[in-house]
Amino acid sequence: MRIGMVGLGRMGGNMATRLLQRGHEVVVHDLDSELTSRIGAAERATPAGSLAELVAALPPPRVVWVMVPAGPPTEGILFELASYAAAGDILIDGGNSRYTDTVRRAEELSDLGIHLVDAGTSGGVHGLQNGYCLMVGGDDEAVLHCEPIFRALATEGGFAHVGRSGAGHFTKMVHNGIEYGLLQAYAEGFELLHASPFELRLDQVASLWNHGSVVRSWLLELLESAYARHDPDLSAIRGWVDDSGEGRWTLETAIELRLPTPVIALSLLSRFRSRQEESYGAKVVAALRGEFGGHEVMES
Repeated sequence: MRIGMVGLGRMGGNMATRLLQRGHEVVVHDLDSELTSRIGAAERATPAGSLAELVAALPPPRVVWVMVPAGPPTEGILFELASYAAAGDILIDGGNSRYTDTVRRAEELSDLGIHLVDAGTSGGVHGLQNGYCLMVGGDDEAVLHCEPIFRALATEGGFAHVGRSGAGHFTKMVHNGIEYGLLQAYAEGFELLHASPFELRLDQVASLWNHGSVVRSWLLELLESAYARHDPDLSAIRGWVDDSGEGRWTLETAIELRLPTPVIALSLLSRFRSRQEESYGAKVVAALRGEFGGHEVMES
Protein backbone atom coordinates (compact mmCIF):
# COMPACT_ATOMS: atom_id res chain seq x y z
CA MET A 1 0.00 0.00 0.00
CA ARG A 2 1.15 3.57 -0.66
CA ILE A 3 0.68 5.89 2.32
CA GLY A 4 1.62 9.42 3.29
CA MET A 5 3.40 10.10 6.61
CA VAL A 6 3.32 13.65 7.99
CA GLY A 7 5.64 14.31 10.93
CA LEU A 8 9.01 12.56 10.99
CA GLY A 9 10.07 12.99 14.60
CA ARG A 10 11.03 10.24 17.03
CA MET A 11 7.83 8.29 16.34
CA GLY A 12 6.83 9.24 12.80
CA GLY A 13 10.25 8.67 11.29
CA ASN A 14 10.54 5.21 12.82
CA MET A 15 7.03 4.32 11.74
CA ALA A 16 7.78 5.32 8.16
CA THR A 17 10.89 3.14 8.28
CA ARG A 18 8.98 0.14 9.66
CA LEU A 19 6.36 0.46 6.92
CA LEU A 20 9.06 0.59 4.25
CA GLN A 21 10.80 -2.44 5.76
CA ARG A 22 7.55 -4.36 5.41
CA GLY A 23 7.00 -3.60 1.77
CA HIS A 24 4.79 -0.52 1.84
CA GLU A 25 5.51 2.63 -0.14
CA VAL A 26 5.70 5.83 1.92
CA VAL A 27 5.53 9.47 0.88
CA VAL A 28 7.02 11.59 3.68
CA HIS A 29 6.72 15.22 4.73
CA ASP A 30 7.93 17.25 7.69
CA LEU A 31 8.09 20.99 8.38
CA ASP A 32 11.85 20.45 8.55
CA SER A 33 12.68 20.09 4.86
CA GLU A 34 16.16 18.75 5.63
CA LEU A 35 14.62 15.97 7.71
CA THR A 36 12.21 15.17 4.89
CA SER A 37 15.06 14.90 2.41
CA ARG A 38 17.32 12.93 4.77
CA ILE A 39 14.70 10.30 5.63
CA GLY A 40 13.61 10.13 2.02
CA ALA A 41 17.14 9.40 0.88
CA ALA A 42 18.12 7.10 3.76
CA GLU A 43 14.97 5.00 3.79
CA ARG A 44 14.03 5.11 0.09
CA ALA A 45 10.83 7.00 0.86
CA THR A 46 9.37 9.57 -1.52
CA PRO A 47 9.92 13.10 -0.13
CA ALA A 48 7.18 15.70 -0.51
CA GLY A 49 7.90 19.39 -0.13
CA SER A 50 4.36 20.28 0.92
CA LEU A 51 1.11 18.70 2.07
CA ALA A 52 -0.40 19.39 -1.35
CA GLU A 53 2.50 17.58 -3.02
CA LEU A 54 2.13 14.66 -0.62
CA VAL A 55 -1.59 14.25 -1.34
CA ALA A 56 -0.98 14.49 -5.08
CA ALA A 57 1.56 11.63 -4.86
CA LEU A 58 -0.99 9.18 -3.43
CA PRO A 59 -3.52 7.03 -5.29
CA PRO A 60 -7.20 7.25 -4.29
CA PRO A 61 -8.51 6.51 -1.80
CA ARG A 62 -5.59 8.38 -0.27
CA VAL A 63 -4.33 7.41 3.17
CA VAL A 64 -2.30 9.92 5.18
CA TRP A 65 -0.95 9.26 8.68
CA VAL A 66 -0.42 12.40 10.79
CA MET A 67 2.13 12.07 13.60
CA VAL A 68 2.55 15.54 15.09
CA PRO A 69 1.93 17.10 18.54
CA ALA A 70 -1.67 17.16 19.75
CA GLY A 71 -3.74 20.33 19.68
CA PRO A 72 -3.37 23.13 17.11
CA PRO A 73 -0.57 21.41 15.09
CA THR A 74 -2.74 18.32 14.52
CA GLU A 75 -5.87 20.40 13.89
CA GLY A 76 -4.15 22.59 11.32
CA ILE A 77 -2.56 19.73 9.40
CA LEU A 78 -5.70 17.58 9.31
CA PHE A 79 -7.83 20.34 7.86
CA GLU A 80 -5.16 21.50 5.43
CA LEU A 81 -4.89 17.93 4.18
CA ALA A 82 -8.69 17.83 3.90
CA SER A 83 -8.56 20.86 1.60
CA TYR A 84 -6.48 18.84 -0.88
CA ALA A 85 -8.23 15.50 -0.37
CA ALA A 86 -11.33 14.05 -2.00
CA ALA A 87 -14.35 12.13 -0.77
CA GLY A 88 -13.37 8.65 0.37
CA ASP A 89 -9.86 9.62 1.46
CA ILE A 90 -8.66 8.57 4.93
CA LEU A 91 -6.71 10.62 7.45
CA ILE A 92 -5.13 8.81 10.42
CA ASP A 93 -4.29 10.73 13.58
CA GLY A 94 -1.64 8.69 15.37
CA GLY A 95 -0.79 11.32 17.96
CA ASN A 96 -2.10 11.78 21.49
CA SER A 97 -5.10 13.92 20.62
CA ARG A 98 -7.82 14.44 23.19
CA TYR A 99 -10.64 12.08 22.29
CA THR A 100 -13.29 14.83 22.39
CA ASP A 101 -11.31 16.72 19.73
CA THR A 102 -11.19 13.55 17.65
CA VAL A 103 -14.94 13.03 17.86
CA ARG A 104 -15.53 16.63 16.70
CA ARG A 105 -12.97 16.43 13.91
CA ALA A 106 -14.37 13.13 12.67
CA GLU A 107 -17.84 14.67 12.37
CA GLU A 108 -16.53 17.75 10.56
CA LEU A 109 -14.42 15.71 8.15
CA SER A 110 -17.28 13.29 7.56
CA ASP A 111 -19.33 16.21 6.24
CA LEU A 112 -16.62 16.53 3.56
CA GLY A 113 -16.74 12.81 2.81
CA ILE A 114 -13.37 12.21 4.46
CA HIS A 115 -12.76 9.48 7.04
CA LEU A 116 -10.83 10.19 10.23
CA VAL A 117 -9.25 7.20 11.95
CA ASP A 118 -7.70 7.68 15.39
CA ALA A 119 -4.79 5.37 16.16
CA GLY A 120 -3.65 5.52 19.76
CA THR A 121 -0.02 4.46 19.43
CA SER A 122 2.20 3.00 22.15
CA GLY A 123 5.70 1.60 21.86
CA GLY A 124 7.87 4.69 21.90
CA VAL A 125 11.27 4.71 20.27
CA HIS A 126 11.47 0.91 20.57
CA GLY A 127 8.51 0.43 18.22
CA LEU A 128 10.69 0.33 15.12
CA GLN A 129 12.33 -2.88 16.27
CA ASN A 130 9.65 -4.39 18.51
CA GLY A 131 6.45 -3.18 16.85
CA TYR A 132 3.75 -0.90 18.22
CA CYS A 133 0.53 -1.35 20.14
CA LEU A 134 -2.26 0.31 18.14
CA MET A 135 -5.65 1.19 19.63
CA VAL A 136 -7.73 2.17 16.60
CA GLY A 137 -11.04 4.02 16.40
CA GLY A 138 -13.05 4.79 13.29
CA ASP A 139 -15.73 3.47 10.97
CA ASP A 140 -15.44 -0.12 9.79
CA GLU A 141 -14.84 0.71 6.13
CA ALA A 142 -11.88 3.00 6.74
CA VAL A 143 -10.23 0.81 9.38
CA LEU A 144 -10.58 -2.30 7.21
CA HIS A 145 -8.94 -0.50 4.28
CA CYS A 146 -6.01 0.55 6.49
CA GLU A 147 -5.61 -2.79 8.25
CA PRO A 148 -2.51 -3.83 6.24
CA ILE A 149 -0.78 -0.68 7.52
CA PHE A 150 -1.77 -1.38 11.12
CA ARG A 151 -0.65 -5.01 10.87
CA ALA A 152 2.73 -3.95 9.49
CA LEU A 153 3.31 -1.48 12.30
CA ALA A 154 1.98 -3.54 15.20
CA THR A 155 3.69 -6.25 17.17
CA GLU A 156 1.91 -9.60 17.05
CA GLY A 157 -1.45 -9.17 18.76
CA GLY A 158 -0.81 -5.42 19.06
CA PHE A 159 -3.61 -4.08 16.87
CA ALA A 160 -7.31 -3.82 17.67
CA HIS A 161 -10.23 -1.86 16.26
CA VAL A 162 -11.66 -0.74 19.58
CA GLY A 163 -14.70 1.22 18.42
CA ARG A 164 -16.03 4.26 16.60
CA SER A 165 -14.15 7.52 16.06
CA GLY A 166 -12.62 8.72 19.31
CA ALA A 167 -12.46 5.26 20.90
CA GLY A 168 -8.82 4.80 19.94
CA HIS A 169 -7.71 8.03 21.54
CA PHE A 170 -9.93 7.45 24.58
CA THR A 171 -8.31 4.03 25.10
CA LYS A 172 -4.82 5.52 24.67
CA MET A 173 -5.66 8.29 27.15
CA VAL A 174 -6.57 5.77 29.84
CA HIS A 175 -3.51 3.69 28.89
CA ASN A 176 -1.31 6.71 29.58
CA GLY A 177 -3.12 7.45 32.83
CA ILE A 178 -2.29 3.92 33.99
CA GLU A 179 1.29 4.51 32.88
CA TYR A 180 1.47 7.55 35.18
CA GLY A 181 0.51 5.37 38.16
CA LEU A 182 2.95 2.60 37.26
CA LEU A 183 5.86 5.00 36.85
CA GLN A 184 5.10 6.65 40.19
CA ALA A 185 4.90 3.31 42.00
CA TYR A 186 8.30 2.26 40.66
CA ALA A 187 9.70 5.71 41.50
CA GLU A 188 8.57 5.54 45.12
CA GLY A 189 9.75 1.98 45.59
CA PHE A 190 13.21 2.62 44.21
CA GLU A 191 13.51 5.82 46.21
CA LEU A 192 12.93 3.71 49.33
CA LEU A 193 15.55 1.22 48.17
CA HIS A 194 17.98 4.05 47.45
CA ALA A 195 17.51 5.49 50.96
CA SER A 196 17.72 2.16 52.75
CA PRO A 197 20.31 1.40 55.47
CA PHE A 198 21.61 -1.45 53.30
CA GLU A 199 24.11 -1.19 50.48
CA LEU A 200 21.67 -2.29 47.82
CA ARG A 201 22.58 -2.41 44.15
CA LEU A 202 19.50 -1.01 42.49
CA ASP A 203 20.45 -2.38 39.07
CA GLN A 204 20.66 -5.83 40.66
CA VAL A 205 17.24 -5.44 42.28
CA ALA A 206 15.68 -4.28 39.01
CA SER A 207 17.15 -7.29 37.23
CA LEU A 208 16.11 -9.64 40.02
CA TRP A 209 12.50 -8.46 40.01
CA ASN A 210 12.29 -9.11 36.28
CA HIS A 211 12.73 -12.84 36.93
CA GLY A 212 9.57 -14.40 38.34
CA SER A 213 8.43 -11.43 40.43
CA VAL A 214 4.81 -10.24 40.31
CA VAL A 215 6.07 -6.70 39.65
CA ARG A 216 8.17 -7.64 36.61
CA SER A 217 7.43 -5.56 33.49
CA TRP A 218 8.91 -3.92 30.42
CA LEU A 219 9.13 -0.67 32.40
CA LEU A 220 11.29 -2.44 34.97
CA GLU A 221 13.47 -3.77 32.15
CA LEU A 222 13.88 -0.18 30.94
CA LEU A 223 14.86 0.90 34.46
CA GLU A 224 17.48 -1.83 34.52
CA SER A 225 18.76 -0.44 31.21
CA ALA A 226 18.78 3.11 32.60
CA TYR A 227 20.89 2.01 35.58
CA ALA A 228 23.35 0.41 33.17
CA ARG A 229 23.60 3.70 31.27
CA HIS A 230 23.88 5.95 34.35
CA ASP A 231 25.32 5.72 37.86
CA PRO A 232 23.09 4.30 40.65
CA ASP A 233 22.33 7.83 41.93
CA LEU A 234 21.16 8.95 38.45
CA SER A 235 23.21 12.05 39.21
CA ALA A 236 23.22 13.23 35.60
CA ILE A 237 19.42 13.32 35.48
CA ARG A 238 17.37 16.16 36.92
CA GLY A 239 14.17 15.03 38.63
CA TRP A 240 11.94 17.24 36.46
CA VAL A 241 9.00 15.34 34.95
CA ASP A 242 6.76 16.81 32.25
CA ASP A 243 3.26 15.71 31.34
CA SER A 244 1.87 15.86 27.80
CA GLY A 245 -1.79 16.07 28.74
CA GLU A 246 -3.14 12.53 28.82
CA GLY A 247 -2.90 12.20 32.61
CA ARG A 248 -4.86 15.42 33.08
CA TRP A 249 -7.50 14.33 30.56
CA THR A 250 -7.82 10.94 32.24
CA LEU A 251 -8.37 12.61 35.59
CA GLU A 252 -10.85 15.14 34.16
CA THR A 253 -12.79 12.31 32.50
CA ALA A 254 -12.85 10.33 35.73
CA ILE A 255 -14.28 13.38 37.51
CA GLU A 256 -16.92 13.80 34.82
CA LEU A 257 -17.87 10.13 35.19
CA ARG A 258 -17.64 10.37 39.00
CA LEU A 259 -15.14 7.52 39.17
CA PRO A 260 -12.36 7.41 41.78
CA THR A 261 -8.84 7.33 40.32
CA PRO A 262 -6.67 8.34 43.30
CA VAL A 263 -3.46 6.68 42.10
CA ILE A 264 -3.56 8.44 38.73
CA ALA A 265 -4.50 11.73 40.41
CA LEU A 266 -1.61 11.62 42.87
CA SER A 267 0.88 10.52 40.22
CA LEU A 268 -0.08 13.57 38.14
CA LEU A 269 0.31 15.89 41.15
CA SER A 270 3.71 14.35 41.85
CA ARG A 271 4.81 15.40 38.38
CA PHE A 272 3.80 18.97 39.16
CA ARG A 273 5.86 18.80 42.36
CA SER A 274 8.91 17.62 40.44
CA ARG A 275 9.06 20.94 38.58
CA GLN A 276 9.40 23.10 41.67
CA GLU A 277 12.89 24.18 42.61
CA GLU A 278 11.51 24.87 46.07
CA SER A 279 7.97 24.18 47.29
CA TYR A 280 6.37 27.23 48.88
CA GLY A 281 3.77 24.90 50.38
CA ALA A 282 6.54 22.94 52.09
CA LYS A 283 7.91 26.22 53.42
CA VAL A 284 4.50 27.00 54.95
CA VAL A 285 4.38 23.59 56.63
CA ALA A 286 7.94 23.99 57.96
CA ALA A 287 7.17 27.47 59.28
CA LEU A 288 3.99 26.33 61.02
CA ARG A 289 5.73 23.34 62.62
CA GLY A 290 8.33 25.74 63.93
CA GLU A 291 5.64 28.02 65.34
CA PHE A 292 3.41 25.50 67.11
CA GLY A 293 5.93 22.88 68.10
CA GLY A 294 9.29 24.57 68.13
CA HIS A 295 10.51 22.17 65.45
CA GLU A 296 13.76 23.00 63.69
CA VAL A 297 13.41 25.17 60.59
CA MET A 298 16.08 24.74 57.90
CA GLU A 299 17.20 28.08 56.49
CA SER A 300 17.69 28.38 52.73
